[in-house]
Amino acid sequence: MKRWIAAAVLGLSIAGVAHAAIDTYEFANDGDRERFRELTKELRCPKCQNQDIADSNAPIAADLRKEIFRMLGEGKDNQQIIDFMVDRYGDFVRYKPALTSKTAVLWFGPAGLLLGGVVIIGVIIRRRRVQRTDTPDTLSFDESKRLDQLLDKDKND
Repeated sequence: MKRWIAAAVLGLSIAGVAHAAIDTYEFANDGDRERFRELTKELRCPKCQNQDIADSNAPIAADLRKEIFRMLGEGKDNQQIIDFMVDRYGDFVRYKPALTSKTAVLWFGPAGLLLGGVVIIGVIIRRRRVQRTDTPDTLSFDESKRLDQLLDKDKND
């Protein structure tokens, strides 16, 4: 009886994972199948955000896969399909957005921040070196004489 209960609990816990739909599409040739895989790996799921539409189980990802399959059947090339998706969902839908004035910050922002950080660190190091050379490491004659007097005074007290 315990085994049956354990099996039922295990079966119910796995049921949530097992309901994911698997798309099956019939392609005219292997080239279309490969293009479909390439496109679904290149496009991002609008709902999941960090998952491509090939791996996403979101309903919108399934709709996008159907749309790509339909467009491939119509004979559209990869760029036409990507342009359609970008027009519909924006540059966000692409993992590698095109270099435009809107996306320049995405492409060059990290390098600019890194370069700015290196420049700031260089300025700080240079200022510290200049400050070290401006201050003498030894005491002047008057300062050492005064120091000796103070030390001798403390010894006598």
